[in-house]
Amino acid sequence: MSDNYPPYGEQQPDPNVTPWSGPPAPPQQGGYPPYGQPPPPPHYGTALPPAPNSSNKGLIIGLVAGAVVVILAICGAGIGILLAYDDDEPARGTSSTPTLGTGSTPGTGTAPTPGQADPPNNNNSMTARYSSDLSNVCEGSPILNAAPYSGPAGAKAYTFSNNPDRPTYWSSKYVPSDKSYYAKGSDYQKVSVVGCLRFDEGSQGAPKKCQYKDKDEKQVTVDYVSSRYTLTLYAARTAEKIGDGGTVTAPTNRCPSFISYDKTTMRAYAAPDSGTIEAALDKFLS
Repeated sequence: MSDNYPPYGEQQPDPNVTPWSGPPAPPQQGGYPPYGQPPPPPHYGTALPPAPNSSNKGLIIGLVAGAVVVILAICGAGIGILLAYDDDEPARGTSSTPTLGTGSTPGTGTAPTPGQADPPNNNNSMTARYSSDLSNVCEGSPILNAAPYSGPAGAKAYTFSNNPDRPTYWSSKYVPSDKSYYAKGSDYQKVSVVGCLRFDEGSQGAPKKCQYKDKDEKQVTVDYVSSRYTLTLYAARTAEKIGDGGTVTAPTNRCPSFISYDKTTMRAYAAPDSGTIEAALDKFLS
């Protein structure tokens, strides 16, 4: 053991005074161990003990060199820790990758139901609560809880036509109950096809004069107008066009027994011919 270190258990020298009478050594950079503690194990530190009969200058140089090495090691470890942290920390302000297994649209976070099409990317999408809500398909609104369209076989269909005086008002049209594509009003979620009969502007024919009595038993004359409609078929769930049904006439061969008319214009439009609608649906869905 070097003469510079007192034997373990003996009284320690003043920790502020080194054997070489120099200034106090910086803490934790070599020098004597803290008061009352055993000396460090032989492998602690990097400085070698001085050779016998050597001057204190060599010891000072060795201790300073060891302190430098320790400081460099600490700085290097700090830099390594910072670099490792930077590698693990995600970049801020950048967009994240969509989670796998979600729908095809980024940021939805909703997986499509197995066996159904992905929810459409359309702000006008809606969930139907009644059968009449499916008329919104004619205005471009997908019905989220409608049946997906996978082909004409087994498809159920509704048909709607608009009103020439109110183009965005759609009324349901009759579909025979003996048809394979017929669906009851309560079965609207089974419907996958919507047929839209859109009034052809400029197709009005010469009005037919029909005589009626109003609720006050007063005689009135109503101009009953013929016209044409264009039938287009859409997938109810996506509002995408899937077929053309052709032209459907609205004839005025005879005055109906009951009529709804505009009191301002005293005019009424004939309804699209149900036989022509049925033939078009038969061709597409049978």
